[in-house]
Amino acid sequence: MPDGAQKTVQILELNAYGGDPQSREQSPLLKRRLRNAGASSVLFYREPIEMVSGSGAWMVAANGKRYLDFYNNVPSVGHCHPHVVAAVADQMARLNINTRYLNARVDDYLDRLKSTFPSALSNVVLTCSGSEANDIAMRVAIAATEKRGFIVAENAYHGNTAWVTEISPAALKKRTLPDHVIAIPAPASGPLAGKNFAASVERAISELTARGHGLAALICDSIFSSDGIFADPAGFLKEAVEKTREAGGLYIADEVQPGFARSGDSFWGFGRHGVEPDIVTMGKPIGNGFPMAGMATRPDLLERFCREVGYFNTFGGNPVAAAAGMAVLEVIESEGLQENARKIGGYLKSRLEDVERTTSGIGEVRGAGLFVGVDICSDGRPDAKKTSDVINKLKDKGILVGAAGLFANTLKLRPPLCLTQSEADIFADALRDALST
Repeated sequence: MPDGAQKTVQILELNAYGGDPQSREQSPLLKRRLRNAGASSVLFYREPIEMVSGSGAWMVAANGKRYLDFYNNVPSVGHCHPHVVAAVADQMARLNINTRYLNARVDDYLDRLKSTFPSALSNVVLTCSGSEANDIAMRVAIAATEKRGFIVAENAYHGNTAWVTEISPAALKKRTLPDHVIAIPAPASGPLAGKNFAASVERAISELTARGHGLAALICDSIFSSDGIFADPAGFLKEAVEKTREAGGLYIADEVQPGFARSGDSFWGFGRHGVEPDIVTMGKPIGNGFPMAGMATRPDLLERFCREVGYFNTFGGNPVAAAAGMAVLEVIESEGLQENARKIGGYLKSRLEDVERTTSGIGEVRGAGLFVGVDICSDGRPDAKKTSDVINKLKDKGILVGAAGLFANTLKLRPPLCLTQSEADIFADALRDALST
């Protein structure tokens, strides 16, 4: 943590619309949303946008303005990709039912998905959201280890069920973490990242043991998305995973954000680190906008969990979800999107490093593939307000980004995997302009 720096704002609050609900300047649609959703409404930007369509890396607002989407990694193969749309429409017109019936499309998808994992992870539970997937992963870990302690990164976000909120420091406004959860610093960039992170894990294990909880699992996403995107050096997770297993705990790889070829070097984020998880959770890009998610694990771990409790998900793993998921895998392969993420992501990062060298206001550029973090600073210190200003300046220029990081000062860039070099240039040039005005 930089000297004198403080965690000043919750990430969702930084990205969110915070206008007066009684303002007369609000559009009729904005008033309806706030009236309908109440306090749970989260809308982006100081002036929320009404979106009506999308294609590739672009979305179009109701007023006709086009926006380059560098934020929303859910439609990861491109907004409204025609192959995904056709697959979903075709299956919806045939049959959609729960998993208590056999359907070849579901198992064709599961076999294809499993081919991307280490062979030991041969059981998959499909769900509707990453939150559900992480909830089940936690329960599997507790059943397997008979312990209740969890280690997470200090600004992690893993979802919003009751269980998962407890291991999501980024989601907590006034509450503190419960006694069975310990948050540790994310691994800072540099050659000692792995050693320091492993030492933090080891201290947390000792503390959980002293508290009487023991260690159920270390859960982290392999690029530390909410902590500000920490990707390098590749391999830094190895020692921490070893310490976890020596203590009898499991390693849960939360791939909800970094998975599905986004890092470029590997299909899964954990692959960059040369580690094999005990459990992998997936969501967001898995269906390119169709609500689906999943958890992959070893059969022995899943059997132990199911021995104690029955589990069934009405909508998880339905044939339409399987059609969407299969179409996403097909597009990633047929269009070479993992290689595109590596190539265009490297180009984007080099352009951003040029901006860093030639303008003031950037502290560091980090990331892998098309998952990049850009720290916004003033006089070398994290500046959340300036970050918010930059986000809204970019929005005015027709570019969408969000923020992350312990100090809410990291631009979080996750454009669709189909991003082109010219679109990367559009963003880099716009960021330079936003920092110069």
